[in-house]
Amino acid sequence: MDGPTQFALAYSLTTSAGLRGLLTLAVVSVAAHAGVLHPPMGFEWLGATPVTIALIVVALVDLAADKIPVVDHAMHVLQVVVKPACAAILVGGTLHPQSESQLIALMALGIFNALGIHAVSAGVRGTSTAVSGGIANPFVSTGEDVLAIVLSGLAFIAPFVAAACAIALTVVAVLSGRTLWRRLRRVR
Repeated sequence: MDGPTQFALAYSLTTSAGLRGLLTLAVVSVAAHAGVLHPPMGFEWLGATPVTIALIVVALVDLAADKIPVVDHAMHVLQVVVKPACAAILVGGTLHPQSESQLIALMALGIFNALGIHAVSAGVRGTSTAVSGGIANPFVSTGEDVLAIVLSGLAFIAPFVAAACAIALTVVAVLSGRTLWRRLRRVR
């Protein structure tokens, strides 16, 4: 993969990680295990069979837990740490930078990207809870699952299209979050 393609892949994956960090990391692990992705030195462990199995199991538990009222909010608090950590690993596992300092800077950008997407996602979830009493949360969660799966898969098939979708998703998420927040403030 050339440099721009790697950056598009990493950006798309860190955006997806802002929605579902463990799921996105599991997808990358499966890709590395299958030989579709060749992580740089120091991140080869991503494709190891025990790591791939563990990430799939943890991602499935995360997906299920996010559908349970109250547990979903606890998960969102935990995800403030998990999603940025996943994003840093995703950047490290997909990019082949020229220096360690460049890798660290790119990992920091990935962390902030995932954290920003997570913040909007958590805000939408909080608003959904306030407006629907939590009834809509499993549907919101399922929508996030679908977006993360599609974006992660598309990142490997068409990285530039995925990056464009990630930008669009970010814009829509921010605008939707602002709209929901305004509606919530009017309800009070």
